[in-house]
Amino acid sequence: MTPGNNHARLALVPGEPAGVGPELCVRLAQRPRDYSLTAFADARSLRAAAAALGLPLQLLPPGQPALGPGELALVEVTNAVAPEFGHPDPRNAQAVIAALLQAAQGCLDGTYDGVVTGPVHKAVINEGGIAYTGTTELLAQQAGSEVVMMLANDVVRVALVTTHLPLRAVADAISARALTHTLLTTHAALRHDFGIAEPVIAVLGLNPHAGEAGHLGREELDIIEPAIATLRAQGLRLVGPLPADTAFLPAKLRGFDAVVAMYHDQGLPVLKYSGFEHAVNLTLGLPYPRVAVDHGTALELAGQGVADASSLIAAADTCARIARIRRSASGTSSTSTISKGSPA
Repeated sequence: MTPGNNHARLALVPGEPAGVGPELCVRLAQRPRDYSLTAFADARSLRAAAAALGLPLQLLPPGQPALGPGELALVEVTNAVAPEFGHPDPRNAQAVIAALLQAAQGCLDGTYDGVVTGPVHKAVINEGGIAYTGTTELLAQQAGSEVVMMLANDVVRVALVTTHLPLRAVADAISARALTHTLLTTHAALRHDFGIAEPVIAVLGLNPHAGEAGHLGREELDIIEPAIATLRAQGLRLVGPLPADTAFLPAKLRGFDAVVAMYHDQGLPVLKYSGFEHAVNLTLGLPYPRVAVDHGTALELAGQGVADASSLIAAADTCARIARIRRSASGTSSTSTISKGSPA
């Protein structure tokens, strides 16, 4: 297949080699697509996954457009030991991190237009001697960017003010600066990456009933409401602070382009319940689009050929669309937009 003028060049990282990530990448490679894929991985793990699935896989040299069924370009990142399905080895942690950083560096250098990442195993990476809290934080540090985590499916987009914090620490982390950064970053992404000219963002309160006029906590009165008022004066269309227990009612969601939640488990359980298989994880604020699956390594399914590739497919499709929008905005390709009903 010959690449079109507007095809996106995506870096693809399978993640934990003993999990389902390599299988999902092989399944993704079978689909017709208008973007090329370059995997940053160990060829052995990809070939083992293809054999387990009984699917064809052609590994091409880096830089060769991989758009045809079963084609992946490959940048070899060799594991320390050959992975065994379902049994992660901490000795491979370094290769997992190296693949992520090399793929992201390729985006920073302009070789690739975006990166798509599969599931990693945080505990195994830490057991391998690498201090690791998440890929969002890893890529933000590499790029020198202050980022926002957003998860999205075709029902709702949820951005987070705080991410991987103990619940006890969340209230102290809710500041005017953190909330303002999250709202501005989300607003900019909705406009420039997702093609929404005047996005409407719902802002959740921190406390039950959004603090109930200060009787259940003062964060809404002292921090959230003033930050919202300041940004409204700058032209942002913000609704809230809203009680989290009713903000996700379908009739209300239809009026919002995104929801900003104060902490991880305030907004994400609703999103995952509404469409886990097609949800994706986006890192807003990077110089390039990064989209990940919204599920774990599924070690118990690895090598059985039954893992659902829907989230990785949605992640790659979303990343390619955002990449085209960014290139269009810079005048290098034709126009594309993402509707409110799509995962991105």
